[in-house]
Amino acid sequence: MGVGGKFWELLKPYARFEGFDFLRDKKVAIDLSFWIVQQETALKNQALNPHLRLTFFRTVNLFSKFGVFPVFVLDGTPSPLKSQARMVRFFRFSGIDTSTSNVAEEGVSKERNSAFKRCVNDCVELLELLGMPVLKANGEAEALCAQLNRDGHVDACITADSDAFLFGATCVIKSLRPNSKEPFECYNMSDIEAGLGLKRKHLIAVSLLVGNDHDLNGVQGIGLDKALRLVRGFSEDEIFDKLYEIGKGHVPLFQGEIRCAGDAITCSDESSPKAKQSHCSFCGHPGSKKAHFKSCCEYCITDSNDGCLKKSQGFKCNCSSCDKVRKDKDKKKHENWWINVCHLISKETKFPNDEIIEMYMCNNHGEFTGLSCKLSCIYLLGLDFCQPPKEGPLLEWGDPKTDLLVDFLAYHQSWKPSYIRQRMLPMLCTLYLRELARNPNKTLLVGQYEFHSIQRVKIRYGHQYYEVKWKKAISNELSCAVPVEQSNMLEEEFIEVGDEPIGLLDESIEPQIHVDGCWILTDENPELVHSAFPEEALKFRQEKELKDMKRRKTSTPRSEGSFEMSESSKPQGVQLSITEFYRTTKTPSQAKLGEDLVKQSSSPGVGSSKQKRKVSGSKLSKAVRRRLLFG
Repeated sequence: MGVGGKFWELLKPYARFEGFDFLRDKKVAIDLSFWIVQQETALKNQALNPHLRLTFFRTVNLFSKFGVFPVFVLDGTPSPLKSQARMVRFFRFSGIDTSTSNVAEEGVSKERNSAFKRCVNDCVELLELLGMPVLKANGEAEALCAQLNRDGHVDACITADSDAFLFGATCVIKSLRPNSKEPFECYNMSDIEAGLGLKRKHLIAVSLLVGNDHDLNGVQGIGLDKALRLVRGFSEDEIFDKLYEIGKGHVPLFQGEIRCAGDAITCSDESSPKAKQSHCSFCGHPGSKKAHFKSCCEYCITDSNDGCLKKSQGFKCNCSSCDKVRKDKDKKKHENWWINVCHLISKETKFPNDEIIEMYMCNNHGEFTGLSCKLSCIYLLGLDFCQPPKEGPLLEWGDPKTDLLVDFLAYHQSWKPSYIRQRMLPMLCTLYLRELARNPNKTLLVGQYEFHSIQRVKIRYGHQYYEVKWKKAISNELSCAVPVEQSNMLEEEFIEVGDEPIGLLDESIEPQIHVDGCWILTDENPELVHSAFPEEALKFRQEKELKDMKRRKTSTPRSEGSFEMSESSKPQGVQLSITEFYRTTKTPSQAKLGEDLVKQSSSPGVGSSKQKRKVSGSKLSKAVRRRLLFG
């Protein structure tokens, strides 16, 4: 949830939809609870262990297709306020009377938490087998994600809790759509500050007013619009102090005037405004009606001296006196609004809540030992240098434990081992290419396949891939089945793959793999292929350029004679009947009978209908009769 009051809708205009390479070679913190809750809520009881399925496919997809280095974060022990708010939300949606929920509260909470913990433990075991780093927060997972993002340990965080901004996140990815040209819905704190004029402390103040995960109610009678209007009146440095003053019953400065709660008398140093001038009831301008009948006023300019013009409906005078009266009314209206809002806040007990403010402003949401930089991490990144280590968590990505992973998924998902190994292949290919870029002595992919060639360039959802062909390397060539000949589609060097719809559990989120005898075809990132096989990639690019040049030369304009159409093939300008499109299969007698029918139908007469009925009743096929009657 995060901040209440439809907070995400407020941020929606500042969303950026980023492309495939937005997170390539970047580290991203992922709120694992967000994935589990999302899957369990959307597709409950429709698939076997949907939390494991989604976690497996999304992790492989992020790592291989988008080049992301994911860091998964788990929820720790929730704060007492969060636990209390969670139970209030549960009872609110369940329609249970909270006055009699003291006994049932423990049973419901225990049952729900135990089921959720089992899902979390299953996902953690799966991620560890995949070689992904998993961290546990002291409290909220989104808080640790935001801390990692704020301190520069990760480049973004994936979560749907909007209070990640309150914890200090600078880049939040709310949704992930793998099969889309712009798969990442991204929110940057810099865009929010520029668009709304609100900084981190302002957002915390808004959450205190409209409600959050730790206080669902907020201040009664204050919505998102009122909260925004209130917090914009103060700077980031003074916003919390002003909220403390309002909570104690003091109303801060408003447009240069000081008011006390419940006081309606203006304490201003300015002299009291003068009384409004009398206005003419006929023209509406300053002056008396009697004087305006004698002579036209200075505001009503007419060609004759017949007097002023009658005021129109909805007329508003723009004299200085009326302008001042209107400004005073608007000022009075804003002052009353300000006093009413402050009065609503002062009625709340213990506002603002110090515990919530300290929790949002805390900079230690996880306990780490060691440094955030390790050689294995840089090794997988394919970098030739090691940056100075930073104080923080130890982030390390290891190799997947394929055999254990096959056993795990076969037991929990009832998948065949061949299917699991095939779906693991994109991730193993990505690891192999990264390792080969750093260590050219790496021999075979998964110990069985060697690089053969780049088949073609594919475009999927506006993004380019290289279709790489891998050959099975064995000592006895005769023991390998003869591969099937490549189809015409494989001989093309460039192909664009259409976009297909996808659901949350659709297997089309997996990268494309084709197995054909002793060959496998995988879709790989062009940059990875260039770094791993520079000579082969350069050769493929040169050959492609030469073929493109030949294709352009052979596509010269044809001679004028080749474009000329024969007289028989030229359109006559009249729509042809169906009998002219299809050759007849009638006997000569049937054809003659049909011609007579056409002639008779063209000439009006009584006998034409009888002749039609006679022909229609003859021994002709149904298709022939239809052609003769409606030709």
